[in-house]
Amino acid sequence: MSRLSVIFEKLGIEVDPQLIDLAFTHRSWAYENGRGPTNERLEFLGDSVLGLVVTEHIYHTYPDRTEGQLAKVRAAVVSGATLARKAKELDLGAQVKLGKGEIATKGESKDSILADTMEAVIGAVHLAGGLDASAGLIHELLDSEITHVGELGAALDWKSSLQELMASQGLGTPDYFCEAFGPDHERTYQASLCIQGEQRGQGSASSKRAAEQNAAEVAYGYLMGLTGE
Repeated sequence: MSRLSVIFEKLGIEVDPQLIDLAFTHRSWAYENGRGPTNERLEFLGDSVLGLVVTEHIYHTYPDRTEGQLAKVRAAVVSGATLARKAKELDLGAQVKLGKGEIATKGESKDSILADTMEAVIGAVHLAGGLDASAGLIHELLDSEITHVGELGAALDWKSSLQELMASQGLGTPDYFCEAFGPDHERTYQASLCIQGEQRGQGSASSKRAAEQNAAEVAYGYLMGLTGE
């Protein structure tokens, strides 16, 4: 029994096998097999249901937070990275039907495909059992993530937090400079961050965004140290 089936059994969720099969049908497989239906419509539905359930949950969980703070929490919880990680925990990649090209490039491990599949599964559950069933699945998968993200504070988004801190201190906005090193399949990004012309943070990572986040974290710590907080 798959890990997903175990969760379905635990929550009392019943989904037509054909609908589940559709949720795992990537467009690359469909195009190579008669151009039949893909999981993209279910993904579209699942994305909307996911956003609704998570938004309502954090609205009630964090009554003292502003709209902007709630938006940051929601964005982190429903992000492709979070959904892909949950899909990996459930080993969904092994069940996705992929075309030969995607199989050759290890599509079953790609975050984008895994996140889309997770949304498609949510969509399938919603069609089969309505909001009670889909909300139950989302809470089972993501409530712990919501708790974790809600406790991160500034670390939830270092770039946004740094920009807000700089604005409050009349320092304008930060300037980022990023360089890429290495071949495409092993690319490393080195980011530098300047505040009013002075370098105040550096960071490196396998993506430009992550490198800039790391640099922003360093700069945020620097500014907080100046204020003694």
